[in-house]
Amino acid sequence: MARGKKKEELTLEEKLEQALVPVEEQPYEVPENWCWVKLSTISEIYTGNSINERIKREKYLHQPEGLNFIATKDIEFDNSIIYNNGVKISDYDRFKVAPENTSLLCIEGGSAGRKLGFTREKVCFGNKLCAFVSKGCVSKYIYYYLQSDVFSIQFTNRRHGLIGGVSVKDLSDFFVPITTMKEQQRVVERIEGLFAKLDEAKEKVQDVIASIDDNVEALLYKAFTGQLTNDWRNSNIEIEKWENTTLSEIVSGLKYGSSEKSNYEYKGTPILRIPNIGDGIVDFSDLKYMSEELKNSSHEVFEDDILIIRSNGSRDLVGKCALVPKLQERYAYASFLIRMKVTEKVLPEYLVRFINSSMARAQMFDKAKSSSGIHNINSKELGTIKICIPSIEEQKQILVCIQEFVNKEKRVQEILEEMLASIDRIKKFILAKAFRGELGTNNPEEESSIELLKIILVET
Repeated sequence: MARGKKKEELTLEEKLEQALVPVEEQPYEVPENWCWVKLSTISEIYTGNSINERIKREKYLHQPEGLNFIATKDIEFDNSIIYNNGVKISDYDRFKVAPENTSLLCIEGGSAGRKLGFTREKVCFGNKLCAFVSKGCVSKYIYYYLQSDVFSIQFTNRRHGLIGGVSVKDLSDFFVPITTMKEQQRVVERIEGLFAKLDEAKEKVQDVIASIDDNVEALLYKAFTGQLTNDWRNSNIEIEKWENTTLSEIVSGLKYGSSEKSNYEYKGTPILRIPNIGDGIVDFSDLKYMSEELKNSSHEVFEDDILIIRSNGSRDLVGKCALVPKLQERYAYASFLIRMKVTEKVLPEYLVRFINSSMARAQMFDKAKSSSGIHNINSKELGTIKICIPSIEEQKQILVCIQEFVNKEKRVQEILEEMLASIDRIKKFILAKAFRGELGTNNPEEESSIELLKIILVET
């Protein structure tokens, strides 16, 4: 049998038999001048090298010369590659090298099948990445094939093991439809032309989504400076003026939480921690428990209490707060949080909106201190935050206006995010059409891709 012979002993006809996918195994029909082949027929497939962290630091980090070393982390989910990552390989003749215009795909771990890049220069690369170097085909044709459903379905079906990887051996047997070099180039150009228009639309949608937070912050600024309710005040002339004050004058009980150890397996009182500080409201989805029932009531929270993050490695999280809703059981709160209770001068919902706004956050950033990479704000500093408060009646009106605006912006964001998902689906549709020969570029009068296949087999 031809399939049992060594490669160098095979005739051209026998090589064709090995390379071509039998009709009954082909995923779908393609034009008559196309054909289905094994991926290894048109691409050299190999993984990169693993480098010990100590050796990487001592020998390859911050070197002036050499080839850039690309790890999985250096490939973004938008397919871009970070080349200047600080690691260069000077003795690259001892490493696997991917030439310019090579597809690099992660084939192992959580990003397997999801992270893909196309090199613009010669690089060394990690052992979880796989290079697909073209053999007689258009390199970008392989790159777009690796993004298509015909590839991803095979990849999903071949994943195995705890790390969910696909072996080079399995990849070599993947089915890929090929056409002539001229048609491959036309397909690539058509894909890139269509993708460019979609990417332009996507960028505009993303810009609008990015502006939503700015729109909300602009409204909050108007809300907390009295501009939002100017007309309302004009029709409610008996309402008293706004009062300039500080947090310490309108809240009480500024207190740190419990430092007792907590665990998911303990059976005591549930304790609220930094992960439970949601977007303005406490999130109960990730709870830990104390070893026994809470004894110190000063570490207990109640409805309408406000919890603020006082210490964290992320500067942006310090000062973030959440309102405690109506509770069905007792809850404690952890030491990295500060609890405050509002007085009759302010609504708790109003204060939460203010503290989470950029107006209050800017003050907190000025007051917060940093030590060993940890950012902190204490209860005394928190109490000096300046705030201007209107009457309770106007606070209620402001909250209504804010909520209406936020709801509207949220609906807009949901529509825009669905548009982004639609753009991604359209790209998948385009790729599906491309690898079926249905993009309108195929010329049935051109020679069969079998002729190209013969050239590849003879040369390799």
